Amino acid sequence: MNIRKVTAADLKLGMLLPWDVYGENGALLVRKGHMIASANQIAYLVERGLFEDGLPPEPAPEPPSVLRKLNAAYLELHTLLQSLSLGVAPADFRRKLDDIALMVHAAIDLSADIATASVLHNQDAAPYAARHSVNTAVIAVLLARARQRSRNDVMTVTLAALTMNAGMLTHHQRWHDSAAPLDCDDRARMLAHPERSVHLLRQAGVNDESWLNCVLHHHENEDGTGYPSGKVGAQIPLLSKLVALADRYCARVSERRYLPTMTANGALRDMLLEARTTLDTNLVSLVIRELGIYPIGTWVRMINGEVGVVARRGLQSTTPHVESVIGPRGAPLEAFLQRDTRNELHAIREVLTNAQVVALHAPPLRMAQVWGRAAVA
Repeated sequence: MNIRKVTAADLKLGMLLPWDVYGENGALLVRKGHMIASANQIAYLVERGLFEDGLPPEPAPEPPSVLRKLNAAYLELHTLLQSLSLGVAPADFRRKLDDIALMVHAAIDLSADIATASVLHNQDAAPYAARHSVNTAVIAVLLARARQRSRNDVMTVTLAALTMNAGMLTHHQRWHDSAAPLDCDDRARMLAHPERSVHLLRQAGVNDESWLNCVLHHHENEDGTGYPSGKVGAQIPLLSKLVALADRYCARVSERRYLPTMTANGALRDMLLEARTTLDTNLVSLVIRELGIYPIGTWVRMINGEVGVVARRGLQSTTPHVESVIGPRGAPLEAFLQRDTRNELHAIREVLTNAQVVALHAPPLRMAQVWGRAAVA
C-alpha cells in the first residue's frame, strides 16, 4: 500500500472517512468512518494527515542498464541499415540515426567499463553487422573523448562508425558466417564499400562532409597501402583514424568463422606491431592507454590457478581488478571472488580466449554477475 498525504480533494463536508488518518509520527488522528463535520476539520487533516490509499504500491522503475541501451541500439541500427543499404532510407533517417548515436553515448556515460566489456561478452545480442558497428562506435567515442575532441567531433565518429559498412551490408553477415576466403567478386565488393557507403548516405540526404570523409577513409593506412584512395599519414583525417582503430580492435576480438578470434590483449599487441607501418603509432598508444593492457572483460588465469574476468582497472595498467569465476582446482565458483592482481598469488599468469574458458566447462558468464544491475540484459 502507498502512504500519502491527505489533500483537500480527498475530503468534503458530510463524508465518512474511508480510511484511518495518521499524523507524521504515526499516531492515529481520526478513525475510518468518522464524519467530516466542518471546514476546520478538513484544514486540520490536510495540514497533518497521512493515510494508506489501499492501492498496491507502484513497482520500482527498472534501473538503467548499459546492456539494454546497447541491445536496443543494435536492433534499431539493424533495421535502419537494412533500409539504407537498399536505397530506401526513411525520410527521418538522420533523426533516427542521431537517436541511436545518443543511445550509445548514454550507455557509455552510464558505465564505460560495461560498454567496453560488452564488446567481448555480448556477441550474441544481434546480427554481426549492426553489433560490430555499434561496438566500433563505443570504442571510437572513448578515443575521441580521450583526445578531448569537440562534442561535434564525438558525434561525427559515432555516426561514421554506425554507417561505415552500409555499402557491404547485404554481404557482411554471409562473410561473417563463412569459413571460406573471399573470392574475387567479394573482394571487389569489400574494397568498394567505403565509396558505396558514402553514396548511400548522400542518397539518404546526408551532406555532412566530416561524417562522409570519416566513412570514406576509414580503411586508409599510414603507409598508403589502404583503400580506396591510398592516402598516407597526414592526408588521412584524424577522425577516420580513430574509427579505423576502433574498427580493427572490435573486428579482431569478434568471433568470426573465417579468422581466429583474438584475445583483447592480443588484438592490442597486434595493432602495436602494425603501428610500425600501417597505423599511427601515437593513436595506437592512445588505444592501449584507454583500454588498458588487459581491457575490461578479458579472461585471465592467475598465478594461484584461478580463472577470472577483468572487472575494472587498477592503479597500474598491469594490475587490474579481477572477479575470480573458476577456482584453482577447476570448479566454477558459486560466489565470484574479488581479486587484486597486485597480490603475488593473484598476479596474472596468462590471458585466455573464450574458447579456452568454454573448454574448462565454465557456465556462460552473465555480465550482471560481475558488473551488477547496470549490466542486466
